[in-house]
Amino acid sequence: MAQIRIHERKDTPLCTRASWQDTSMHLADITPSIFAGLGLTSATDSLSLGQSPHGKEVLFLVDGLGADVIEKYKDLIPTLQTFIQHGVISTSFPSTTATSLATLMTGELPGTHAMLGYTVRVPRSGGRVLNSLKWDERVDPHVWQSVPTLFERAVEENISVSHIAAKRYENTGFTQAVFRGATYRGANILEDMITETKAALTKGPSFAYVYINDLDVAGHSDGVGSDKWCAALAFVDHVAKALVTQLPRGTRVFLTADHGMVNVEEKIVLGQDNDLLGGIETIAGEPRARHLYLTDEEDSPTARAELASQWREYLGTRADVFTKEDVITNKLFGPSLVENALDRMGDVIAIARGGVVLIDPERTTLESAMVGHHGGSSDIESSVPLLSRVVN
Repeated sequence: MAQIRIHERKDTPLCTRASWQDTSMHLADITPSIFAGLGLTSATDSLSLGQSPHGKEVLFLVDGLGADVIEKYKDLIPTLQTFIQHGVISTSFPSTTATSLATLMTGELPGTHAMLGYTVRVPRSGGRVLNSLKWDERVDPHVWQSVPTLFERAVEENISVSHIAAKRYENTGFTQAVFRGATYRGANILEDMITETKAALTKGPSFAYVYINDLDVAGHSDGVGSDKWCAALAFVDHVAKALVTQLPRGTRVFLTADHGMVNVEEKIVLGQDNDLLGGIETIAGEPRARHLYLTDEEDSPTARAELASQWREYLGTRADVFTKEDVITNKLFGPSLVENALDRMGDVIAIARGGVVLIDPERTTLESAMVGHHGGSSDIESSVPLLSRVVN
């Protein structure tokens, strides 16, 4: 995908095509294409994946596995090298787990499902911020993400659907928002994961979603390419080998991811040796993709433009800065924006470039400790693989 670039004039961002316009292969197309192969009448096989060989489909989601990793670290993933490579898939912006998995499981872009980032401000809440992965019991997940999931649609047509992941995720608000409709099968170790995935495939047609986050955790803590990260990547290959050797014959296993990851090169603490926090009431998003909110009293198109200009002047080519009006013009979250998306997005959105991270001063210790980051619009962060192999 083309990286969003800033215009030479620091007060005006260049209107560029968003990722959903730049590629014929998008994250939003994967799950509908697989379900179409299982006979889901409301789904379209836009990726031409074809009919399910035996009515048993598995989608293995590796959190944090960028498309560049498949070739760059091929010696660590011999099993994945035996998979068919369907090409590079583009994620939505921001390239972060909450947004990408909502896109994957609804088949819709963020402007429609309105899951706009890792954290966003809850409208009319007095400035409360919702962490999409940890959730908040005061927010109804069915209301916050109201688009029917592909799991719900599949169940209506008698397709068996299962969600296999660590037990701790089962009752979270995020699971209810994005994965509702599936039978949750908790598994904390690989042996149980394989057992639960086999059980998920006993009744056809069937779809099993399998999730691991070891690579993402290692990338955040130690960085892409570190010993811990390489060990986690080797484990990904070990899981893939178990899936394609132990699942029922004829099962088709797909592998994809929610985002890639870049290592930090420059840390900018907002408000530290800079005047970037003037007028800002709430900081949300994450270090590579910031949602910035003005106070209700100060918020206006003029105030948004002034704040954006100030950020562009200071950051220059280190970030792309958009007002809410720019977001709409650039279709950053897709060609359409539901009212909830308009309500939740920042008044100004800043997307870090290169190896820059924009650190929330109230989270300096945690965010500064992370080596690997994602959320931005770079090719590495927003390009993921799509691989497949049929169990024989």
